[in-house]
Amino acid sequence: MEEHMKTLFVRFVRNDEGQDLIEYAMLGTVIALTVYAGANTMATKLAGWYTALGTKVDGWATSLAG
Repeated sequence: MEEHMKTLFVRFVRNDEGQDLIEYAMLGTVIALTVYAGANTMATKLAGWYTALGTKVDGWATSLAG
């Protein structure tokens, strides 16, 4: 019985069939989180840029109308 458990344990430790799949899943998760963070940062900066541009255009329109 003890020899069977030892053999089973050694086989379990050496079995790495699913290791690549787990590594790809982890890599995909890191890439997705990085893209998400980058998109959020870019969206915030673009929103600020559009707000500033809108304020300038509004000022120009007001000065031309007045």
